[in-house]
Parts: sequence; C-alpha cells; structure tokens
Amino acid sequence: MLPAYFSLFLENTFMSADFSRYSTIALVKEIESPENPGGLEKRVALVPSDVGQLVEAGIKVYVEIGAGEGVGFSDAEYLKNNAIMQTAEQIYQDKALIIKFKGPALASIEQMREGCTLLCMAHFNSYPDRATMLQDKRINVIAMEEICESPKRDSDERILGRVAMNEALTPFFQDNSIGGLRVRVIGWSERLRGAINRCGNRSTRSLQIIQSPLSFEELDVSGDNALYFYDSNSFKDPQGVLNKLRALRTHIFDINDFESKQGQQAIAKYKESHPPIPFGLRRIQCLHETGQAGARYGMGLLTEHKPSIDKANIKAVILGYGNVAQGALDELHQQGIKNIHVLGRVHTAKSRIDYWLRNADIVINGAEQSVELRGKNFLISNQHIKDLIPEHSVVIDLVGGSPTNRSPVEAVISCSFLTDPYFVQDGVLVSSLWGWPMMGMMRETAIRYSGQIVDVLIGDEKLIDGLQHLKPSVQRALVCGPF
Repeated sequence: MLPAYFSLFLENTFMSADFSRYSTIALVKEIESPENPGGLEKRVALVPSDVGQLVEAGIKVYVEIGAGEGVGFSDAEYLKNNAIMQTAEQIYQDKALIIKFKGPALASIEQMREGCTLLCMAHFNSYPDRATMLQDKRINVIAMEEICESPKRDSDERILGRVAMNEALTPFFQDNSIGGLRVRVIGWSERLRGAINRCGNRSTRSLQIIQSPLSFEELDVSGDNALYFYDSNSFKDPQGVLNKLRALRTHIFDINDFESKQGQQAIAKYKESHPPIPFGLRRIQCLHETGQAGARYGMGLLTEHKPSIDKANIKAVILGYGNVAQGALDELHQQGIKNIHVLGRVHTAKSRIDYWLRNADIVINGAEQSVELRGKNFLISNQHIKDLIPEHSVVIDLVGGSPTNRSPVEAVISCSFLTDPYFVQDGVLVSSLWGWPMMGMMRETAIRYSGQIVDVLIGDEKLIDGLQHLKPSVQRALVCGPF
C-alpha cells in the first residue's frame, strides 16, 4: 500500500493537470533555434494531406502561416485540408498540443501556456538550459526521437537474412574458428542487410561488403578461413569466380538457395523462439536516409578534396551495422565503392581499431554508445585523426552530440550545422550534422516523418488520447512532465 503522503501527492498532481484528449493541435513553423542556426531547417512536421486526416478524426488543427513553404506546401493546400491558419503571434495561444520538427526557440517557450504538451525532436540532454526553461514553464515534452515501436517489428526479409547468416556461421562456432573467419558479403539489399547485421555482432575477424562484378584477381581472401555470402537472385557470377573460390576450399553460402530449401521454416522457427522484445526502432525516424545522406555528403567532400582518387581503391570504413550505418552502407555500395569495411564491437576495441582506421579515405561512424560511456570512451580519438587518417580524408559522424552528451568521435564537441557543415582537424574533414536527411532529401523526409507522426497520434499509439492514456512506447518519451 502506498504511503498516505505519496497517495496525496499523486492525487493532487493528476487532479491539477489537464490530461484530457487533445482536441486542438498547433503546427508551428520551423525558425532559428539552438539546433537550427540560421533557420535552415525548413521541413514541416505535418504535410497538408496528413492534416486532413487529423481533421477527419475530429481534431482542430491550427497551422502557422507559411509553415510548409520551405518544402513546397502552400497555405492554400492546408486550407483545402480544413486547417485553420494563424499568425506566429496567434499559433501558441490556448493550444493543448504543439507540434514542430526541431526543438523550440527559447523565445517560443514563453508563448506556450503552462500544462500544454510539446511534441518535437527534443534532444533534451543536449540542451540542458532549454530543458530547464521547459521544466520551469511546466511544459510537457514528448521527444519524437524517443518514441519506439512496441513491440519490436521485424520484416520476414530481415529475419531471413539473419537466420541465413546464422546458418552460414554455425560451423565456425562449432569448431571455435569464428574469431579467425573473414566474411565477404557480395552486394547490398534488404535481405542481405539482415545478414550483415547478424554477422556484425558475431565477432568474426573481418566483415567486408564487396562490389560486383567480381574479378578473382581482386579478391583478398580465400581458403578455409574465408566465407563468401551472396544472393544468386542478384549476383549471377558471369566470370565463374565462386567456382574458383570453391576449388580453394573457400566457404560459399547462397541466401537464395537457403530460402528455397528452408527459408519459411527457418523464419517461423525464429519467430517462435524470439518473441518480440518490448521496444524496437524509433517510430518517427528516417534512420536509413540519415545514413544515406551522410555517406553521400562525405563522398562529395572526399572527391572534392581528393579529386584524383579512384573509387576502386577507396578505403571506406563504417563503424556499426545498425539502421543508420546500413543507410551509409547502401549509399557507398550504390556509389560503386569496391570494398567497405564494417566494424562491430570487437573491431572498435582500442587494441584493434587502429588497423582499420590507418590510411582510411572515408570513415563513417554509426555506432552508438551508452550514456555512461559518452565523453569517456572515444572510438575515433583525436590521436587517430592526427596519426592514422590521411590528410584530406573524411570523417562523417552520424551519431552527433553536444558538450554534455558527447559523440564517440572525440573531435565532435557539438554537432555541426548547415551554416558550417564541416571543420578541418589535422588536415582531416570532419562533419556531424543535425538532420542529415535535409541534405537533398528535405521534402521526401518531411512527407515520411509526417505520416509517422500522424500514425503515432491516431494509430496504434493513440497519443491524441492524452497524457493519462500514454502507451509504454510513448510514456518512455515523456522527457518533461507530466504537469
């Protein structure tokens, strides 16, 4: 039984707060803010057609004049979808739920009424002064980036990749040779993505994604301690490279052959033995596009500053194998990079990472670290940049950080911005932008984010029902409040 004083506290808290269903939404325009210097973030959190869905659900949606113009959505389109247009001075007045993309400008906090709810990419730990202002003003803040799937959702394609790679690696676990195994995955696709992810956390000696067409003379490994993993649906091997490798007792595994023989049974068995975990990916995200955009920008910097570089000889290194890193991998593969080194936890250990960073042309960090390691354990140190990574090479950090929430890249004290997207340290170009999908994908990602936000509001999570009905997937994202 709860102590009397605590029961009274809860009673007073919930009686004094208004946790009813959100009947009014304010969609505000992106303006200059701590993480949006120069106001270059132009994406709008809700596009006109999605506003129409909310209105049909019985919600009044107020839209700030000009909110969508930065990504090509006119006020007229919002009006056609029954939005109520308001000025910047009106938009915050008496609204229960305020939606924007980036965190708010400090001046905007003063316009919000006490007890309202703000839904945005809050990055609460990165801007402690703003967090204090929001707490002092008693604004409930739900961080979009903290809302997760609940339970985790996995596609059959990715599960197939996982179980196929697991099958391929089983003999090496059985004879305790996994630590010496060199894995080469031919190409990149959604089904190979799951295989790369599974291999990445299995501590093989190395993992590379290689480009087809293949030349046997270009291959760097063969024999008993090498595994080539491929998909005969996409790799046809016109030069007979795989047969030459087999003749050298190299291990070959075809995911398409595995699928035809036991794919459906293996997927069903995996689902039966792996019940969904409570939380999965971010619900409101463009993680793959973040990786794509970062790698695309990095390759642009590299070719600009090393104009004579041959893509066939680029040494590309990706830290991590999760969703952001896979986007970077997809982009580098599409750009024709012949060999891409993918580093898991064992490869980023202090005793081993030097080998991979030495003479790298482009290094992309997609590896997250736990809060307790941030600012203490740097996977890419300043000494690495000074001693191992050549001049005019590029380091792209897809994780980002701030002085109070450091990135695994020591040189990144705070995220860079579109106003000044990269800096040079010891001759190496380093970039860690907020909002990577803005790089050439601004309108497309705005549309995708908007659909995800609407789904969270009136779909499975039903955030629109108010703070007293928050699902676990959203409850964990309430970083300020309830007030």
